[in-house]
Amino acid sequence: MTQRGRARPGSRPGARRRDDEEQRVPAAPRIDLAAARARVRAVIEPVIEQAGYDLEEVNVSRAGRRHVVRVLVDTDGGINLDDVAVVSREISTALDEAEERGGEVLAGEYQLEVGSPGVDRPLTLPRHWRRNRGRLVAVNGLTGRVVDVDDAGVVLDVDGVSRALAFAELGPGKVQIEFKRLDEADFGDEDDVDDVDDEEDGEGEE
Repeated sequence: MTQRGRARPGSRPGARRRDDEEQRVPAAPRIDLAAARARVRAVIEPVIEQAGYDLEEVNVSRAGRRHVVRVLVDTDGGINLDDVAVVSREISTALDEAEERGGEVLAGEYQLEVGSPGVDRPLTLPRHWRRNRGRLVAVNGLTGRVVDVDDAGVVLDVDGVSRALAFAELGPGKVQIEFKRLDEADFGDEDDVDDVDDEEDGEGEE
């Protein structure tokens, strides 16, 4: 996750007077957080889509003297740190330009945090299911592996039986964390360790 924001100069180490001043700095202005979230979304969603990503979530909260804007983005194939850095710059620029045009998006200082959704994000949209093909999920009282996704719905493998579920009847899905059993792990032949080159050592690792 990357962080950006309007920075306010900090105090010098050991300067007690400045520390006292810091304590008297007022908290972030009270604003309608729901309205602020809507304004932020209106500004950044077109920018994110133009960059080729999906805006999954926007949240605005107060944290002391500033507001915190948390943005989650995703795309097919996942998003890496370089992608997050690029999107973060695009969002920051869009917010700054919106305010320069005279439209206040957020009052006072803010900190921008951009990241990707975790595995605990509920699967509620067709693209969420599409991006989780092959994973074990729980939905509608069933636990199965996502084997196919199309415009109509998803197909789960539930204990070897295919179950087709339409999007209209699907509730929020939840990805299940899977851990490979230690006794099933393949550690190879210890006698052959010296014969394995670096590239082969890396095979199978994520």
